[in-house]
Amino acid sequence: MSGILNGKEREGRKSLFQLIGDLPGLISTLIRDEIEQLKREAITRLKSAGIGIGLFAGAAVFLYFAGFVLLAAAIAGIAVALPVWLSALIVGVFLLIVAVVLALIGLSRVKKGVPPVPKEAVDSVKDDVKAFKGVGQYDR
Repeated sequence: MSGILNGKEREGRKSLFQLIGDLPGLISTLIRDEIEQLKREAITRLKSAGIGIGLFAGAAVFLYFAGFVLLAAAIAGIAVALPVWLSALIVGVFLLIVAVVLALIGLSRVKKGVPPVPKEAVDSVKDDVKAFKGVGQYDR
């Protein structure tokens, strides 16, 4: 064993100068990928917030109509016999239940999307900075 690497073993290894030469390309690729991940995550969060706001608007519409129906139920209850106002009251309560369900779903969707900070991407960038410094856990 002479300690000299044969041709096949040398192919898999790079010299220090080759590694240093590859570094700018690797860093620019890493930065490009991190920016793309930030964009994807921000879009996902904003989309979720938009859906939640739309559901809140739907809940507001149902509440608007529920108010009129409940007002009509109260008027009909005073003016006429039981079956008329009772049917209007049932419709009003149904609209209120729909409004509450839409509002709760909308609230959960808005919470998913707000704040629209891409947490996973920011954590990934922090991990990359630690890896460049040689601190923390990273793939070798």
